[in-house]
Amino acid sequence: MSTIQRIPSDLPFPFSKAVEAGGFLFLSGQIPLDPDGKPLRGPIADQARNVLERIAATLAQAGATLEDVVRVTVWLSDLALFGEFNAVYGEVFKAPHLPARSTVRAQLAFDVDVEIEVTAYRPR
Repeated sequence: MSTIQRIPSDLPFPFSKAVEAGGFLFLSGQIPLDPDGKPLRGPIADQARNVLERIAATLAQAGATLEDVVRVTVWLSDLALFGEFNAVYGEVFKAPHLPARSTVRAQLAFDVDVEIEVTAYRPR
């Protein structure tokens, strides 16, 4: 029998930080936030690093790593930011542990420039 485990969010919004089910770990979309939980704006490289560090921390909380990530969805406020974003992304995700990925343009909450959602696989 499969169980579902939820990791609650520290933010005052109605969602889980992550949900584990059937060996998969689904993380909610992450935006760049400062240590006080306020939206972090500025260069896309700084925003991307912040989000990827927060994702790594959430994965670690669930006993997983970035190498366990199998799927990534990236939302950028402007596709002109793709090159700078991709350079940071490439520092974090390296072969042979490259997940499948989609990148789209979207208007993001709190006027940040990036949001990232990941799915990891970690069978028990």
